Amino acid sequence: MNDSNRLSTPTAIPKKAQSYLIGLIGKDIQRSKSPLMHEQEGHDLGILVLYQLLDLKVLGRDLHALPELLTGAELMGFAGLNVTHPCKQAVIPLLNELSEEARAIGAVNTVKFSDGHRKGYNTDASGFAESFRRGLPGVALERVVQIGAGGAGAATAYAMLKMGAKHLQIADTAPERANALVKNLSQFFGPSRLSVAESASEALRGAQGLVHATPTGTREHPGLPVPESDIHAGLWVAEVVYFPLQTELLRLARLKGCRTLDGGGMAVFQAAAAFDIFTHRNADRERMLRNFRAIPAD
Repeated sequence: MNDSNRLSTPTAIPKKAQSYLIGLIGKDIQRSKSPLMHEQEGHDLGILVLYQLLDLKVLGRDLHALPELLTGAELMGFAGLNVTHPCKQAVIPLLNELSEEARAIGAVNTVKFSDGHRKGYNTDASGFAESFRRGLPGVALERVVQIGAGGAGAATAYAMLKMGAKHLQIADTAPERANALVKNLSQFFGPSRLSVAESASEALRGAQGLVHATPTGTREHPGLPVPESDIHAGLWVAEVVYFPLQTELLRLARLKGCRTLDGGGMAVFQAAAAFDIFTHRNADRERMLRNFRAIPAD
C-alpha cells in the first residue's frame, strides 16, 4: 500500500518486523476494502502485512481453479486466505479441518495455512453478530426474513439464530439452496425455528426484520432484492453489502422509516477476527472500525 493511501501515520515499522503474506480469493473483488483494512492494522501494530487479491474474474478462471490457486498460495508462503463469493462453500472439500462454526454453517471465509495443513474458519457469523448488536440493539426478533442462502447467508442465518431469533424464514432465487440451508441449521437449532419462504413478499408482510445476504446492491449487481412495496416501516433492515456502503435497499428503508444496519460493521469485525487467525495478534476493533469509515468511497 502506498504511503499516500495510509489512513494514519503511526511509528515506522522496524526493518526486521515480522511479516505476513495473506490474500482474498473470490470473483469481482477489485473494490474490496480488505487490503486496506489488513495492511493498515498490521502497520499500526508494527508488523508488515501484504494483502493480495486473487480475483477469478481478473485471472479468467472459475471455481475449477480453486485447488490450483490454494496450492499456489501455499507454495508462495501465504499465511492464509480470506474467501468470498462464490468460493465459500466450494473451498470446503479442499481443506483438512474446519472450525466448529464453519462446520455448522457449511461455509468458510478464512483459511489458515500451517505446515501443509489447511484449516477453515467462518468469521462472518461473529462479525455480523457484533455489528448487529452494536447497530440494532433491542430490535424485535420474533419473525425475521432473510434473503439469500449462499455462503454469506449461511453465516448471517447462523448468527441470527444464535442471537435469539424465534423464527427465521429463508428466501432464495434457488429454492434448493434455501431448503439445504434450513435443513442444515435445523440440526443445530431445531426445525421449529426455521422455514423456507416460498414468497419473500408474503413473508415480509408479517415480519419484524429483514436480513439481506445476496450481492444485489453492489455496483456489479445494482437494484433491489425485493419490490419497493415490500419494505414497510415495521421492519428493521440489515445489509451485508458494504461497497457501496449505502445500498439502494438501505436508502429505501430509511425513507420508509426503518431502522437500518449497513454492511460496514460486518466487514470490519470479520476482518479483525481473520487478522487474529492469520497473525496470532489481537486486532484493535475500534481502530479498524475508525480506519474503515475513513476509507474514501469509490
